[in-house]
Amino acid sequence: MEFNEILAVAMFVGFILLLFAGFPIAWVLGGIAVIFTGIAVFVDSYMQDWLFETFPNTWLDLNWRYTSLIVDNIWEQMRNWVLVALPMFIFMGLMLDRSGVAEKLMENFVKVFGSLRGGLAVTVTLIGVLLAASTGIIGASVVLLALLGLPVMLKNNYQKELAVGTVAATGTLGILIPPSIMLVLMADRLSMPVGNLFLGALFPGLVLAGLYISYIVIISMIRPNMAPPPPDREPLTVRNIIGVFLAVLPPAGLILAVLGSIFFGVATPTEASGVGAFGATLLALANRRLNLQVLREVMRDTTKTTAFIFAIILGATAFALVLRGLGGDELIERWILGLDLGAVGTVIAILGVVFVLGFVLDWIQIILIVLPLVGPIVAEMWMDLGFAEQGQVLVWFTVLFAVVLQTSFLTPPVGFALFYLKGVAPPGITVGHIYRGVVPFIVLQLIGVGLIFTFTQLVTWLPEAAYGN
Repeated sequence: MEFNEILAVAMFVGFILLLFAGFPIAWVLGGIAVIFTGIAVFVDSYMQDWLFETFPNTWLDLNWRYTSLIVDNIWEQMRNWVLVALPMFIFMGLMLDRSGVAEKLMENFVKVFGSLRGGLAVTVTLIGVLLAASTGIIGASVVLLALLGLPVMLKNNYQKELAVGTVAATGTLGILIPPSIMLVLMADRLSMPVGNLFLGALFPGLVLAGLYISYIVIISMIRPNMAPPPPDREPLTVRNIIGVFLAVLPPAGLILAVLGSIFFGVATPTEASGVGAFGATLLALANRRLNLQVLREVMRDTTKTTAFIFAIILGATAFALVLRGLGGDELIERWILGLDLGAVGTVIAILGVVFVLGFVLDWIQIILIVLPLVGPIVAEMWMDLGFAEQGQVLVWFTVLFAVVLQTSFLTPPVGFALFYLKGVAPPGITVGHIYRGVVPFIVLQLIGVGLIFTFTQLVTWLPEAAYGN
């Protein structure tokens, strides 16, 4: 390897090592970018040549030009219209969390499905799907499902592993089923329409939910002691069914307002995020849960979460810029293509690496650093993968990437869904219960990846129907 490539490898390895030192990720990314910029500018002729070609000027002005390059790219991120949707969707999820909608859903769904074997776990899954399509925030969904569903399942003698596994896995659907902040970031990194990605991820998210429900029903039939029916079964009445219908209407209306406005071309995804934030506020007001204190808490948490994400985006922007300047993207492309696995084998290899990275890296880091490097490689293989247009393969691959990333929330030691769950779980739930409980759902995730990989229309059909491409 040339010296600049050695620097690129050292830069990435240094990033991984510093993560385990406990430093904030935004400072790690930005700090490594600054350090390796200094090394490259004063030592590596490759970087100097690249800078002179990009910004012809004298050597005395070199450092200023490079600083200006980084500042300009960071400023472009802050002016990015697509990323305006992030704080709106975060506000929507946090406000919906406090609106009381989930409590009503749980109360009414239990009356209909609670008397069935495994019915409580199925109820948690169905509520999780509705919350996923309404909030898009992992922490809010997992905590809410744990507080509402875990005590009920444990009280009815559900196996602890099944109960916690259902809550953790279902809560992660919020990062995949649109509207999702992860999909917004992915679309921005690959410069693709957010609407296409939202629509492309809808069916895969429902497929995963269907796999969860199928597993719960089957395991409840094979091993009845894992999910027994409650001893005092409540008879199913028309009133209970009407109660479920009325409880579903508010979140369904919010989902229709957000996704429907995108699907029918009434609003852009950024505008739809504002609709969602306003709709969640109205739901909280209608349920008499909105007051000045709640509004202040939601706004404060929205600001903190948005600042956290944008700090990482700015650090990752500087990191990626320096890595590309060192030729890191070309090096990775040569390594991947040098494996000579063919188009299908290359995609499988990339997804396998992403799955392994999910054990040690957060999803934001993987999206901001890895996705922009491998996305263009796969896009160039669109004909070999059997797609009619390059845009189709990019949407399909990005959704696959998202489903694999979803497992990073369930895989130790960096599975954030596991941290959220342990933080609110009853005293009898141990880390061992949680780790064992998520294993079957990780397997289901991989089955879902296989289905999406094989049946590409699960991803491409809805965007084609909506936009014709």
